Order: sequence, then structure tokens, then C-alpha cells
Amino acid sequence: MEGYDPAIHVRASGRELNISPKAAREICNTLQGMTLTKAIELAETVEAKEAPIAFRRFKKKVGHRSELVGFPTGSYPVKAAAKILAVLQNLRGNCEFKGLDPDRVHLIHASAKAGRVIKDYVPRAHGRSSPNFHVLVHVEFVAREAQ
Repeated sequence: MEGYDPAIHVRASGRELNISPKAAREICNTLQGMTLTKAIELAETVEAKEAPIAFRRFKKKVGHRSELVGFPTGSYPVKAAAKILAVLQNLRGNCEFKGLDPDRVHLIHASAKAGRVIKDYVPRAHGRSSPNFHVLVHVEFVAREAQ
């Protein structure tokens, strides 16, 4: 994030998480702009399959969810929500360490980027093989206390 000031911003990141890049991107887009407590509550409800996350990109073959308002397609990315919840709780701890009030902190930056690729190959018939690559994900959150 450009313009990061350690005096007023607080940051937490999860590096090389073994989650879906697609789900991580959609969760981060949903969380950006929320308060920290609201974001943690949403991640907990997604993990418990009580609230879906809208999938706005690469949404073909994604089912519709009647609970979503404003965008029909969505899913319940449980594994990604659990890992992102751990990063959000780390962000809350960083807020308390810096002396900021976690209830007044807003997420101003939430991003998920592709990380390292774990290469694996599945043996096939006639001496061939097929790639089975796993893309790890970097997740980063930056927050600021509301004035």
C-alpha cells in the first residue's frame, strides 16, 4: 500500500496461505471499508455458513444465493474465511498494541495477491503426466482509526 504511515496506520498480513485466490479476492473486496469488528463478525458468519460472499468476477458456474442483496452469485468460502479471520484477529491485536481502539478502526486496504506456486504432477496413462499446481495467496490488511 502506498502512503503507509506507521504513526496512524496498522497493518497485518498473511503470507503464502493455502487458500483459493478467487475466494480470497472476493472476501477482501467485501471487507474493504468495513470496521474491524464488523469484518471479523462477517468472517465468522461465512465460516459458519450463515452468510455468503458475493462473487463478482469469474462467476460462471457459481450458484445464486437468495441471501445476497444487489448481486446474485455467491458462495460460502469456509477455508478462506477461516484463514482471513486469523489475519483479522492479528490486526486487532496489532491495534491494541499500538494503542488504537479496535472498535473505531476501519479497513482502508484489503488485498489478496498470488504468491508462490507449488508444482505437482499427476501420473497419467502411457507415460504422460498432468500438472496439478497450487497457487498460494498473500493477504494484506491496512486499517486506520476513524477521526
